[in-house]
Amino acid sequence: MISQYFDDFIHQISLIPIRSEVIMEEVPPPSKLAPHAYAITAEIPSRPFDDSGDGSFDDSDDYLATGRFVLLADPQYKEAWQGEFRAVTFVRAPIDDEMAADPLLNDVGWSWLKDSLESSEAHAIAMSGTVTRVASKSFGQLAPQPDQSEIEIRGSWTPTDGSSLVNHAKAWLALLEMVAGIVPLPDGVTALTRRR
Repeated sequence: MISQYFDDFIHQISLIPIRSEVIMEEVPPPSKLAPHAYAITAEIPSRPFDDSGDGSFDDSDDYLATGRFVLLADPQYKEAWQGEFRAVTFVRAPIDDEMAADPLLNDVGWSWLKDSLESSEAHAIAMSGTVTRVASKSFGQLAPQPDQSEIEIRGSWTPTDGSSLVNHAKAWLALLEMVAGIVPLPDGVTALTRRR
């Protein structure tokens, strides 16, 4: 049954409606963590389209958010996971100096992850993770570059229902959009899909 749930998840991933601002692609998963693994990355460029008018994305390194989602599955119950599945996620986004200085940023970042799971009906147990603020200042020949601050939200959890695994990927995408500052689509509005 675990393999069937996992295969269903892979099929359902291709059916998730993705906003036009989001670029999502399948990537090689980690190979030694579980018998079954699937990974996707997504990014939201700061300038979604280039100037050519052909609808292609800008190749610059600027982004509003970027992240990775990995689903692990093992038919043998894993004590550390408290189940047979494990979602492992990462989201990173640039933030302004005022937000970076907010002493509650880490707590707020973790609440964003929990809110994304709840709003996506992605029921989870055994949650763990970190929220990190990163501040970079350039020196020497790189001194002309502006100071940069970022938030990184890393989380892992065990889905409680194998039949709704895709909701956990939806929660991760919702978190990605949230940290990018993209307003959620209203109910009944369908996103245009763009994949690599």
